[in-house]
Amino acid sequence: MIAPRLLRSSFEVPCTIEIEHTARSLHAHVHLDGVEIEPGDSVTVHDAPTDVPFGGTTVFRSTATVTRGSVFDALWARFTGYRDVTELYEVGFEGKS
Repeated sequence: MIAPRLLRSSFEVPCTIEIEHTARSLHAHVHLDGVEIEPGDSVTVHDAPTDVPFGGTTVFRSTATVTRGSVFDALWARFTGYRDVTELYEVGFEGKS
């Protein structure tokens, strides 16, 4: 059994960053090497490019700092995530005319 984290801890990990800026898509994805992110965790990517010209796709390697959240951070993230998702629900029942 894994003991719950009572305090936050940080470590650096290598990562791959993919940025696409085209007519079809505008996105950025970060793939952390061998690390799974859990509720309450935060990630800071270092030295990421801020400008990719239109029509371009960039893939490069960098490092990221992962800050593991405490058990309280994880509970808060789950609670607020659940609350935010339930705000998206809109259920209506209309009879046939």
